[in-house]
Amino acid sequence: MSTSCVYPLGVEEGFRHASLAGFDGVEVMVTRDEVTQSPDTLLALSEKYGMPILSIHAPVLLLTHFVWGRDPQIKLEKSAELAKSVGATAVVVHPPFRWQAGYAENFLRIVRETTETFGVEIAVENMFPWKVKNTSVKAYSPGWDPVVMDCDAVTLDFSHAALSGRDSLEMAEALGSRLRHVHLCDGSASLDEGRIFDEHLLPGYGSQPVREVLQFLHSSGWSGNIVAEVNTRKAKTEDDRLELLRETAAFGRGEEWPNADAADGTKHTQKKRSQKKAARAASKLQVDSGVKNHGTKAEGDDTSARSEEKREKRRAKAVKKAHKQARRAGQSA
Repeated sequence: MSTSCVYPLGVEEGFRHASLAGFDGVEVMVTRDEVTQSPDTLLALSEKYGMPILSIHAPVLLLTHFVWGRDPQIKLEKSAELAKSVGATAVVVHPPFRWQAGYAENFLRIVRETTETFGVEIAVENMFPWKVKNTSVKAYSPGWDPVVMDCDAVTLDFSHAALSGRDSLEMAEALGSRLRHVHLCDGSASLDEGRIFDEHLLPGYGSQPVREVLQFLHSSGWSGNIVAEVNTRKAKTEDDRLELLRETAAFGRGEEWPNADAADGTKHTQKKRSQKKAARAASKLQVDSGVKNHGTKAEGDDTSARSEEKREKRRAKAVKKAHKQARRAGQSA
């Protein structure tokens, strides 16, 4: 379980929740919290809660911009050094932003050299394209999709696959032995379908073929790590959060989860809410894309033009708001 699953709670709460929810180990998301950067403290937490540290997530989010300085290569090297110190076998890293020019140009070489130097896998995570006013923006270099990159190890994130409009099963099959790490979660829709947030839903609550991917990996004798990276921020109590995490762990093991009741006996409605949101978004896009058949042709054309202008303004406003919220919350979007 990723320690980010309990955000905004601290890293010790991540270890504690992982233990209580029955996970086999943790992935530590390196943040501004000095505990996430200290091998001695992390090893003490690992021993205290009986949770081995399986992987380290490098500090690549907007919220961690100044962790270990501003040089992304140094950040990656320090992440690998931390992984080796705590016994983790892998480091998850995002592709560079295009404005990180020198790092981006040499990214694949740096990844290989870091792997060789520290003896841990550097698994490049799939991201997603950015859009502003319905126009694609090249945010990552050499790109957001490691399937087409010349890298030896890849992390597959289902929520990012959904946002990019990719089929995660096709990605897993294309990656073959290069797929070494999985972030277990889900997403309901893509940017083209009106989704602007990186959701990290519980697996099975979105549109990605998560179960099929896990079955494919199992049948192929896959030996990488599956790490839950789900959003539990709406959980009102610790029991509610643990219920979400336990359901995620059960899904990852292929176990049936007979009910989705919260600890207080009420139904938790994440799936229903997600379906309703997706339906509303699809309906809205359908209405927006249509032209009302009222009045004369000239009136129809004028209405269409006004609708298009309003639509562009709404999209620009939504993207601007999403980016602002992402910066505040430390999301990769």
